[in-house]
Amino acid sequence: MSEPTLRVTDAASFQAPREDPVDPETLAQAATIVADVRREGTAGLVGAIERFERRAGDPVLLDREELKAAFLRLEPETRALLERTRDRIARFARAQVACLSPLEVEIEGGRAGHDLSPVERAGCYAPGGNFPLPSSVLMTAVTARGAGVRSVVVATPSNDDRMLGAAWLAGADQVLWAGGAHAISALAYGVEGLDPVDIIVGPGNRWVTAAKALVVGRVGIDMLAGPSELVVAADASADPEVVAADLLGQAEHDSDAVPVLVTTSRPLALAVAAACDRQLETLPTAAIARESLHNGAAVVCASREELVAVVNRCAPEHLELQCEAPDALLSEIEHYGGAFIGAGAAEVFGDYGAGPNHVLPTGGTARYTGGLSALTFIRVRTWMKLDDLAGAHALQADTIALANHEGLSGHARSAEARRG
Repeated sequence: MSEPTLRVTDAASFQAPREDPVDPETLAQAATIVADVRREGTAGLVGAIERFERRAGDPVLLDREELKAAFLRLEPETRALLERTRDRIARFARAQVACLSPLEVEIEGGRAGHDLSPVERAGCYAPGGNFPLPSSVLMTAVTARGAGVRSVVVATPSNDDRMLGAAWLAGADQVLWAGGAHAISALAYGVEGLDPVDIIVGPGNRWVTAAKALVVGRVGIDMLAGPSELVVAADASADPEVVAADLLGQAEHDSDAVPVLVTTSRPLALAVAAACDRQLETLPTAAIARESLHNGAAVVCASREELVAVVNRCAPEHLELQCEAPDALLSEIEHYGGAFIGAGAAEVFGDYGAGPNHVLPTGGTARYTGGLSALTFIRVRTWMKLDDLAGAHALQADTIALANHEGLSGHARSAEARRG
């Protein structure tokens, strides 16, 4: 009997995937592309499009009227589908913003606090690939608008009407018809007709990720995304056919995707591995999915505690909980990008706009960051007002003392100048 495509292993033998988001060779090559566009502007961008996208003479920037025309060329059913998805994403983004509030507290001699302000300009990258990905356009651009961003630019190597129509529906001001590192450089440094943005968000290939790593600091970014990941945490109550379908749905993203089952039931692990092989026989994307399954595993744990430890080691982008009392299990898990609680909450519903964003941290970075949200576009700006210098006497004295400890006499004098 041949070994299943999805290997079955134990927790001690399983190594959680951990790789740098960008390899040095890609980073070096992307640096040349980014520098060329920064130095040469539109000419550098057009040259990169001709070289890497193998097209010439096309417009680089598409305006609102062109995006609207693309939307109107779509079939009514497709327009309605995009509108429903837009509305779900927007509703969630608005709710996220609504949970934030300005702050004001008393301090010695006055008051301090923070206000909340969206960035002014956002660049939203959406991959092209073999198929259009309008969901990525909506996830990024709709969320930016929901946060109150004044100007939104979508960059994509695809001019499919579904992509352009989604950009119009999301409220994008224009589309930069370009992909890869050269598109990221154009967003960061600007070209003719496109001012530099303040933040760049959205998933992309390794060239996009490398370019984001190179321009961060000049602009903000959401994250450095690596291969997509799914961990299904399951017990004996899970349906192996459903678990297998979910793992394959993740595996078909690309050959680097990482689908993992973590379970306390060895029979379930064996059944899921067998179900994956059966389902591969009729899956149109089987060639990609089969390769991706080799990146993952079905990990059998000796206890619930060991299962939790394995999931936390993975700190997965997507975490499905297909088990009894899934809420209780989730309360024990520390690290994940997005959680899908219960067998009904398929990760693919998150991919296609149930509400929460599908741009999530990968490669274990969920240990210290969350996914894209309306909050990504909002700055928390602090302020302080002192109008009772007598009441701030202790603050002044401590400021002077600390400044002197640090050898910064100018700081001390600045505080002394305000003695009441």
